[in-house]
Amino acid sequence: MVITGNTVLITGGATGIGYALAESFLEAGNKVIICGRREEKLLSAQKRHPEFKIRVCDVSDENGRESLLAWIVSNCKDMNVLINNAGIQRDIDFTKGVEDLKKGGDEIKINLEAPIYLSALFTPFLANRQGAAIINVSSGLAFLPMARMPVYCATKAALHTFCLSLRHQLSRVGIRVFEIIPPMILDTELNLEGRANRGRRGMNMKTPTSEEFAAAVMKGLANDESEIGYGMGDEFKTASRADLERRFEQMNR
Repeated sequence: MVITGNTVLITGGATGIGYALAESFLEAGNKVIICGRREEKLLSAQKRHPEFKIRVCDVSDENGRESLLAWIVSNCKDMNVLINNAGIQRDIDFTKGVEDLKKGGDEIKINLEAPIYLSALFTPFLANRQGAAIINVSSGLAFLPMARMPVYCATKAALHTFCLSLRHQLSRVGIRVFEIIPPMILDTELNLEGRANRGRRGMNMKTPTSEEFAAAVMKGLANDESEIGYGMGDEFKTASRADLERRFEQMNR
């Protein structure tokens, strides 16, 4: 993939991995559009980088997705790269029945439904466009789930298989499909409540920063790697079934 001269739309681009990717693409000579649900976060990101275009959008909502496409068609006709990054992560205990499921945001809508529908909505717009690409952010937990976050892990596993099928289909209309597979990254807002409840357990391990991961992603894209892992994310995607089962038991003690 040519990583300069593009117009890139990043969902959830105001914080965490999305923001680090936005900075990296901007520094590489691309136009960058970031969208998200919280206007104050978008404005803060734009204050640091006035070149960013911003759009308030809830990608878990059908009308939000459709209005995002309409806005892009009207205002950013040269957009050719979609990065489905927006996501949430929650600790959910199924021994409580539906109690935990009802407490917070819907991981299925945000982590899985949104990238599926955005890919479908944007495909006719991107088809046969020079440098067209869809980049989906999954997780190392797609391959090795953490039991306390069962729905998050399931959505990322589903997103991984969706990438395989989407890559095959969209090759017919000239759209590249990439999957980027982050390991645990602590300098994000992902599942802050769950991390606080767990205290320091597992927080002392060496983890990359969002900026380090974004740099690895840019290198992988430049090298045309269709699946870009990093650290544990890279290990998990190539591990054997037996190794994953062993690691699952260790990680979920």
